[in-house]
Amino acid sequence: MKYRLAALLAVLALIVGACSSAGTAAPTAAPTAAASVAPSAAALSGSLTIYGASSLKAALAKAETAFTAANPGVTITISTDSSSALETQIEQGAPADVFLSADTANPLKLVAKGLTAGPPVKFAGNLLTVIVPTANPAAIQTPADLAKPGIKIIAAGASVPITKYATILVASLAKEPGYPADFVAKYNANVVSQEDNVAAVVSKIELGEGDAAIVYVTDAKSSTKVTPIAVPADANVPATYSGVVIKASKNPDAAQAFMTWFAGPDGQAILASFGFLPPS
Repeated sequence: MKYRLAALLAVLALIVGACSSAGTAAPTAAPTAAASVAPSAAALSGSLTIYGASSLKAALAKAETAFTAANPGVTITISTDSSSALETQIEQGAPADVFLSADTANPLKLVAKGLTAGPPVKFAGNLLTVIVPTANPAAIQTPADLAKPGIKIIAAGASVPITKYATILVASLAKEPGYPADFVAKYNANVVSQEDNVAAVVSKIELGEGDAAIVYVTDAKSSTKVTPIAVPADANVPATYSGVVIKASKNPDAAQAFMTWFAGPDGQAILASFGFLPPS
């Protein structure tokens, strides 16, 4: 009887000990908010300064509205001029975040100097055309007429992309049937001014201060005061637009986001509405 009582007491002691151990076990810590909820991407915010070729002015105004509507924390300032002038300004320290050029050469200059956050991104294409004032006082019918004596041609400065494209076009036209062998020389002799950018060229033709000019197809489309004179398709010169994010940008996340967006479907749709082509 004494042994049975001792055994019973021993069993009871083991049971009580087990219950006590379970009751005092450290509780499992509740998951923190950071651990239970995956962090989401931070919304874009801050200011963004975009330098763009003058031929992009209207498209960039529409792009600004669309991008800021999707990213209300971002404010955009747009500055347009010739691509060559903007490239020089950026070299000299101008506070641009994104540079959108009417060519690939100017962005590549910045890449070579280590001033960009990556390689150029091609985002649009364009073609060339001849424009005349709506009244067409010089009675220009084809690009061949640009070589006629007395025609006043408005051009841009030598470093402006439209001039480089136009130079190639004029050389190509000289090889077309029906064009004089000295077409290039006669064309150059008829140039009466060299403007800062293509927008200024268009403006002079609109005001009737010149008889004709070679500009982008999108420039002709955007003006109600000029008439386009088509150039032969086999002589036309495709223009390729490209952009870069500037390495010194104070808002690199927003700058990269805009560059990606502008080169993507949304930006392409806006550019197409102004007559731009996909990048070649």
